[in-house]
Amino acid sequence: MSSYVYILTDSNRNCLHVGMTDDLRKAAETYRELTGLFFDAYSTVSRLVYHETLPSNETALRRFNELSHYTRMQKERLIRRRNPNWLDLGATGAKRATYPMIVVYQPGAKFNPNVPNCTSVR
Repeated sequence: MSSYVYILTDSNRNCLHVGMTDDLRKAAETYRELTGLFFDAYSTVSRLVYHETLPSNETALRRFNELSHYTRMQKERLIRRRNPNWLDLGATGAKRATYPMIVVYQPGAKFNPNVPNCTSVR
């Protein structure tokens, strides 16, 4: 049976929370529904930005302890390797977070999101 180690953050990326679970979807939904679980009732740690699948609970516990001792900079590097835009990996279907599309203008390109010269960033 596989286990998961994950990192959650709030919308401002102020808090990084490391956790471990057997059901990643249920854990993400629990954090999303419950507010004020951590230090501040105003910071809702509900965005799943990183996760690893591990073969056993013992392996997951070792990895959880390792990630828990990481500095903030180490955690950010780990997240950016797999999720450079810090998108919510736990959002699916109707609950998916909607981000406004930002079109980055490149010199010499006409403003049109369908043209390959314009890069859309979410």
